[in-house]
Amino acid sequence: MAGGPVAALLPDGRRLHLQHGPIDLVIEAFGAPDEIAAAYRQAVARFADILPTLVAELPALRTPLAEPRWQPEGPVARRMVAACWPYRDRLVTPMAAVAGAVADEMIAALVGGRTLSRAYVNNGGDIAIYLAPGEELRLGVVGDIDNPSIDTTARLTAALPIRGIATSGWSGRSFSLGIADAVTVLADDAAAADAAATMIANATAIDHPAIARAPASTIELDSDLGDRLVTVSVGALDARSIEEALGQGAAEADRLRRAGLVTGAVLVLKRRYRVVGTVPAALDNGGER
Repeated sequence: MAGGPVAALLPDGRRLHLQHGPIDLVIEAFGAPDEIAAAYRQAVARFADILPTLVAELPALRTPLAEPRWQPEGPVARRMVAACWPYRDRLVTPMAAVAGAVADEMIAALVGGRTLSRAYVNNGGDIAIYLAPGEELRLGVVGDIDNPSIDTTARLTAALPIRGIATSGWSGRSFSLGIADAVTVLADDAAAADAAATMIANATAIDHPAIARAPASTIELDSDLGDRLVTVSVGALDARSIEEALGQGAAEADRLRRAGLVTGAVLVLKRRYRVVGTVPAALDNGGER
């Protein structure tokens, strides 16, 4: 690993930026100034070991889960395995939850022993949340990263069983088997949301001449998906194809909701939306549902 962890306050003086290799976090805590300062010191101290510990177990983390259940050494890896275990029949590897698991580990380090009103750790769109009783946090959801705008504003309250949000889609930073522009999932924690978002996004796969796919290994040599075909572009789609893909994804989201794995999900494809379960949000820009 070239270079070590980097920690700095962002120009606004409120948010903490932590970066090490591929891990890039934006953290914000709310409360008394001395409590925020102490929380940030705790986060910086914990962050130093995150990537080295993950790298030590990387070969196993890139291996599909199967019985008997593997027990990793590192706490982030344990979070990853726990989040992905319900999907072990899908050839899924624990890497499907890595971003969310890192966010969960860091929020725990941030708030431990501190008196804060609310806080979040944003790991590239996979977000772990802390809310004290009676507090709330508003988050914006972007459905198309190539044309960024706030499509949905989620109002999360402490009374809701939601402490993690994650988004997956074919044009995001991770590969997808499906064609959804974005699948945003709300769950008990960020690792669970991350794994579920991957599964729901994968379920939006359909065949269409406007969809191009390629083996993951031809794009990223060490991808944990190997030679599985992943989506590389999605052209113009007719309304029926859009509804088919969204319908498949919504059905999977509802299955996971009924299994208690997620609280809700918002699926976006070509500016059309599907909302499943409990999503405390309003579609602000008039997108079709």
